[in-house]
Amino acid sequence: MVRLAGINRRWRPHRTKHGGVRPRRPPCGRHRSAPPIASARIAARTTEVLDVTSTAPRSTAAPTPASPAAFAAVDLGASSGRVIVGRLAAGALDLEEVHRFPNRPVRVGRTLHWDMLGLYRGVLDGLRAAGPVTSVGIDTWAVDYGLLDASGALLGNPVHYRDARTEGVAAKVAAILPPERLYAATGLQYLPFNTVYQLAAAQGTPQLTAARRLLLIPDLVSYWLTGVAGTELTNASTTQLIDPRTGDWSVTVADALGIDLSLFPPLRRPGDPAGELLPEVLAETGLTGPVPVTAVGSHDTASAVAGVPARTGSRFAYICTGTWSLAGIELDTPVLTEESRRANFTNELGVDGTVRFLRNIMGLWILQECLRDWEAEGLGHDLDRLLRGAAVAVPLRSVVDAGDSAFIAPGGMPGRIAEACRRTGQPVPRDAAETVRCVLDSLALAHRSAVEDAQRLSGREVDVVHIVGGGAHNELLCRLTADACGLPVVAGPAEAAALGNVLVQARAAGAVSGSLSDIRSLLHRTQPLRQYEPSDDRNSWDLAAARIAGGKEATCA
Repeated sequence: MVRLAGINRRWRPHRTKHGGVRPRRPPCGRHRSAPPIASARIAARTTEVLDVTSTAPRSTAAPTPASPAAFAAVDLGASSGRVIVGRLAAGALDLEEVHRFPNRPVRVGRTLHWDMLGLYRGVLDGLRAAGPVTSVGIDTWAVDYGLLDASGALLGNPVHYRDARTEGVAAKVAAILPPERLYAATGLQYLPFNTVYQLAAAQGTPQLTAARRLLLIPDLVSYWLTGVAGTELTNASTTQLIDPRTGDWSVTVADALGIDLSLFPPLRRPGDPAGELLPEVLAETGLTGPVPVTAVGSHDTASAVAGVPARTGSRFAYICTGTWSLAGIELDTPVLTEESRRANFTNELGVDGTVRFLRNIMGLWILQECLRDWEAEGLGHDLDRLLRGAAVAVPLRSVVDAGDSAFIAPGGMPGRIAEACRRTGQPVPRDAAETVRCVLDSLALAHRSAVEDAQRLSGREVDVVHIVGGGAHNELLCRLTADACGLPVVAGPAEAAALGNVLVQARAAGAVSGSLSDIRSLLHRTQPLRQYEPSDDRNSWDLAAARIAGGKEATCA
């Protein structure tokens, strides 16, 4: 067993990814990490050799040379995918991004698709670049799926969750299964693109009629690699078809909505074996078998939350940042109250039987879309300069509801922000820097609301907020979040999802041991983190929050 000490990162040169740092193409998905603005390299940290399960120092004598255990984390994001290798040897874990490739959605006719074959090609190229590995783990965004026929062939490219096919579907589902009953059974937050709404929209289509198997995106990649079909639980819990109390399918919901649960292969949990790379995959990648694939928290947020570097026993909230902000706390049991439903909180399942009690917030998607629009108009702005301008702009001059569905669709984002300000009687941002300040102030307020509501609804108080993912590099966002929440914010690691993915694989392989708390304590001791203390100006944030609340009431009226 390898005892972990410093966790070092070694990055091969590449263009920055926009998951909270620099935009490149229209984002479409979830939180995602990225290299920092100032430096794409993070200095190595070394410590005394420590066992995962103990804080007692070990011998500092030179270790016996040994081949490192290498674990490949396949991490597919909304705008790009990458393969990251975590190598464990001599008491250290080294992360290296070996391949990055674009994820470009494709519109065919009126339907927006994911280019799954292009993504799979990127995965194979990444595994080839990875070299010999002990195992492979896969995490991606949630809710979307591919349909297979009786021979296992893919029935068309999966439909993108931002596609318009689910518009109006939630009301039809509610007429069959009222929202109160659906939430009581599944505990999932209402989002118009949840898998149940996608399946309702697809009913009667030739593809769904011909389908004999439904695989969520990470399970589809795993199936192509191994030929073994399964449904990983943390991601399955985002379908709105899992009962979070039992960790099994909700037959009641499926029967009511006419969804055939036999389409889904058997459930598996993080750490479970998911097959071995097929001979043709070994030949394509140059790897020597057997190479197992291990189920990890295949919903990337599940892996990211597993990688939160919290102290043992600390009372923490987390915000997984990127295209989305997923803000909440970790619980042992779900909260299925009507009050929780009205607050739009979700109960997604996590690693080691935990519950991710959180709210999905629009996240840095809003900023990314602004940057994309400005670039398309020939007004390309340097993000560093915009952030410097936003930092000195008038604080809380204008704020919008970052959870408003008006901000879900791509295109025209600066105009929609201006319209939201105009509609609520606030000053319209006068330039790009003021727009960026409006976005970041608004996200900080949304983070504050989620953290406060999570405590109130669960009855569990928190003392610190951890920001992980790409947004951990956005100093202004982290500082504003600390001020808004009135709590210390610990920022980092940006690569929490990759760390969670690799460490779940390593534990399954026997390369490390310990509980989830032990792993987090290790990360806290070894990761480069930055802490932001809150200011004393609570009144300004209270008034800004009241403005958003007033705007919501006016809209409802």
